[in-house]
Amino acid sequence: MTAAIDQPRAVRAGEELPLAALDAWLAQALPQLHGPLSVEQFPGGYSNLTYLLRKGDDELVLRRPPFFAQVKSGHDMAREFKVLHGLAPVYPPAPRPLGQCTDASVIGAPFYVMERRRGLVLRRKLPADTSPERFGAMCQALVDQLAALHAVDVDAAGLHELGKPQGYVARQVAGWTERWQRARTDEVPEIEALATWLQQHQPRESGASLIHNDFKFDNVVLDPDDPTRVVAVLDWEMCTLGDPLLDLGTTLGYWVQPDDPPELLAAAFGPTASPGGWGRRRVVERYAQRSGRAVDDMLFYYAMGLLKIAVIVQQIYFRWRHGHTQDPRFATLDRVVVVLGRTAVRALERGAMP
Repeated sequence: MTAAIDQPRAVRAGEELPLAALDAWLAQALPQLHGPLSVEQFPGGYSNLTYLLRKGDDELVLRRPPFFAQVKSGHDMAREFKVLHGLAPVYPPAPRPLGQCTDASVIGAPFYVMERRRGLVLRRKLPADTSPERFGAMCQALVDQLAALHAVDVDAAGLHELGKPQGYVARQVAGWTERWQRARTDEVPEIEALATWLQQHQPRESGASLIHNDFKFDNVVLDPDDPTRVVAVLDWEMCTLGDPLLDLGTTLGYWVQPDDPPELLAAAFGPTASPGGWGRRRVVERYAQRSGRAVDDMLFYYAMGLLKIAVIVQQIYFRWRHGHTQDPRFATLDRVVVVLGRTAVRALERGAMP
């Protein structure tokens, strides 16, 4: 699977970094690095931008907010750096942060750099040589890693002040509904109905832990020699303290299975419907087994995951619609929002997570 190792590409037009200013900052922040600087960009991801920096023989990864970002809280580089700084010593899949810059004048926005973890990142398709048995084991590894994250000692990581777990579920429902209203470009009645249902059916909170808030296959790096082993978890921009079942619900919102409607399969964010992939119910059962947590009210958590993903997609589409990005991947994301809304409404009408 070596050929499937996640590789950077040329930087997208309009998302270039000022090399001279960045190189000067690196010389001060990381003087142990030597040699000419080159920059490429990782093509995946829809939110914060991720670049590969090569400085001589060394490689490191730079993260910065998207250009013209409107949702400041979702692109807080100092906060993301703080999370990794606390997590890296106690949670091995967290990449080690190397330095941060809060001076937006250097490259046009705050940013940080971290070590590069090489490996396999699964997006829409599996490597051709992945057997169904192997992919099933990879699904298990992903679920087990989510349970492991929820077991992290928050005090040992120094992140006990990262969020306010009390009332977290209610704030999430209200917050994502408000974000939808701000980013809406077209009428989507299914999203409106979903937000109303969530407001009226909030369960008791299941507890609190450190949660990732965007845990899916393309945010983990797998060992190419043993892809059932997670070597890194990426994209910590939304990490906080809160109800871990909401984290599981987000993972389920991204998860598609072969019997899902064709429109949902076509909009899939990952390869979970591939041969050997687990269904959502098996994901929940394995999580309960590994975490020891009760997994009640999963319809609510699944529906909440779908709302959150729909709003994230809508926020990205909003940026494209208003000319703040020219990334061609974003042009049809409004259709994905509709599909997610319809998926949620069908589940609510059925009264159970499919």
